[in-house]
Amino acid sequence: MRTPKVAAITKGLVVAVGAQVVLFTLSAALPPDMTRARHSSPVVQDHRGAWLRALPVEDGRWRIRADLKRTDDSFQRRLIKVEDARFWLHLGVDPLSLTRAIGSAAVHGRVTSGASTLTMQTARLLEPRPRTVGAKLIEMVRAVQLESRLSKREILALYLTLAPYGGNLEGARAASLSYFGHEPSSLTHGEQALLIALPQSPEARRPDRRPESAKRARASVLDKLVRARAITEAAAYEARNEPLPGRTPFPALAWHAAGELARNAPQGTATVVSTLDADLQGRLEPMAAAVANAQGVDATAAILVVEIKTRAVRAAVGSAGRDRAGGWVDMTRALRSPGSALKPFIYAMAMDDGLVAADTQLADNATRFADYQPENFDRVFHDKVTVREALAHSLNVPAVATLERLGPETFAGRVEAAGAHLARPKAQLKEAGLALALGGEGITWRDLVMLYAALGDGGIAKPLAWTEEDAKTRERANGHRLVRADSAQQVLDILREAPAPKGRAPSALTLGGPSMAFKTGTSYGFRDAVAAGVVGGYAILVWTGRADGGARGGLTGRDAALPLLFDVADAVGAPTSAPRPIAPKAAPQALQRLHAVDAGPRLIFPPDGASVQVDALGAKGRGLVLAAQGEGLTWYVEGAPLDLDPVSGRAIWKPAAPGFYRLMVVDAQGRKANAKVRVKGG
Repeated sequence: MRTPKVAAITKGLVVAVGAQVVLFTLSAALPPDMTRARHSSPVVQDHRGAWLRALPVEDGRWRIRADLKRTDDSFQRRLIKVEDARFWLHLGVDPLSLTRAIGSAAVHGRVTSGASTLTMQTARLLEPRPRTVGAKLIEMVRAVQLESRLSKREILALYLTLAPYGGNLEGARAASLSYFGHEPSSLTHGEQALLIALPQSPEARRPDRRPESAKRARASVLDKLVRARAITEAAAYEARNEPLPGRTPFPALAWHAAGELARNAPQGTATVVSTLDADLQGRLEPMAAAVANAQGVDATAAILVVEIKTRAVRAAVGSAGRDRAGGWVDMTRALRSPGSALKPFIYAMAMDDGLVAADTQLADNATRFADYQPENFDRVFHDKVTVREALAHSLNVPAVATLERLGPETFAGRVEAAGAHLARPKAQLKEAGLALALGGEGITWRDLVMLYAALGDGGIAKPLAWTEEDAKTRERANGHRLVRADSAQQVLDILREAPAPKGRAPSALTLGGPSMAFKTGTSYGFRDAVAAGVVGGYAILVWTGRADGGARGGLTGRDAALPLLFDVADAVGAPTSAPRPIAPKAAPQALQRLHAVDAGPRLIFPPDGASVQVDALGAKGRGLVLAAQGEGLTWYVEGAPLDLDPVSGRAIWKPAAPGFYRLMVVDAQGRKANAKVRVKGG
């Protein structure tokens, strides 16, 4: 028989279990509303950690998802010490703080201290309610629910995502960037104190509108930190005297691409580390705007720069600016006609199939292919030409004839298999036609630059990488073979022989200039002007045109896009891959020098006392070509020997910083010439 004591214990356990079941059921049936937590934006950074863009949420509020890994550890510790010292111990409600607050209110007849934990504050931020006793009880229940569902670090991250910081700023990251101009990964004592103080009264303490109130709130937090021995009095004194910040606008680099990455990030992602390079992006966007401005009020432009080794997209300019017609449209994703820009792949595949070689002769004369009769762009025929000549000068009839032998369906199928989509202008066209050679099917510039990257990688096609994580995967991946390596190399060699744009010397004759393998394209009605190139480990594509696809008179790929392609290659700072110059034959002994040898070397450039401008400082710049007259010359900069360029054999000096430098050149007999010059950065 059960004793009364055992029966009582059993009954108590049943009641306790029943109560837990009821509470669990209620908690499951009435969970916390996490809508505001889900409606937050990750930050898109470049591959070095620079902030590119984040997206606003409802009502234009900047609710930037917190990232504890990128948030100052000392700030997190001090926030907890000031706001909720037993945060890591309690289960959402702190009994000691609650007891103290109730006792103090009973003694003074009013509320003198708060009992809200960080978890309770987070619950209130998730579901804002008027400040009443009933609302406080609900916050306690919600806090316990949050503690049962989330880890402590998740709750802390949620608080730092939702906390208000004045105006439309929510979250410590948004506040740090707007007020301080940087991520909260490293914060001064004064910055930490201000970020701790602001959420308690964000509008009354806004540093940009209520500076005196902000100073007092910051000082109050610093006093608490001193009493808690979190910082020294000396550090607090310095922090009290830090100037108060204003408010700066958020970055919006790579507006289209970064916005796309933010929208597509998995739920809960705080930071997307993209492959983009903020510095390069910042240089290319004004270039695109300048070119578009020069080509008319309705013109826009797009640029893509892809690192071939990893397929990392280092720059993506979607338009010439959102203030221009169609500027909100990402033109790198739009289907447009590539004009002649697919011709290199036609010839490469024909080489693969043994149909042609670089010096195979082709007929360039008026030819009808069934019901299709193409003409060359200049309407001039050249009779017999080689594949090399036909591709370098972008002749139409030989390209169409080669595509006919190869088979347009075969060509289209191989391009599609490599991951590039070709769109037919009419849905009823079930088969690719010969007009494909001249841009008769649409393609996105992302797909086209992917194909050019394949040319630069021995014919291997891989998808573009937009995040650093994807780039690591692409580098290890096998990819899909588009063409054989020798075919890809032959085509690149031919494209390097193409005529350079007006005002540009051939790359092989330009010291330090990149050896560009490039191809242009112009669509029907001059709607699209495109130029794509492979240079120094990068595939680059530029386009100009109208976002609405309208016709433009006379703007070809060579005139409207190719100069921009060369400018972008310069901005990328691709290392030289120009061949070694051909050595001239020696002149007769008596004519080897115009003047007799003097008593020592003569410094020609830069002369003593000169001020010289460089395009860029450091290793990425083209540098200065030093020149002197004499035999067996050795150059010194600030007493350190300067190595000769391994490609050109010339003395190329790349100053690391602006300022004054001492140069010296010494000939084979030890005779010297000196110069003091000033370097100005580009």
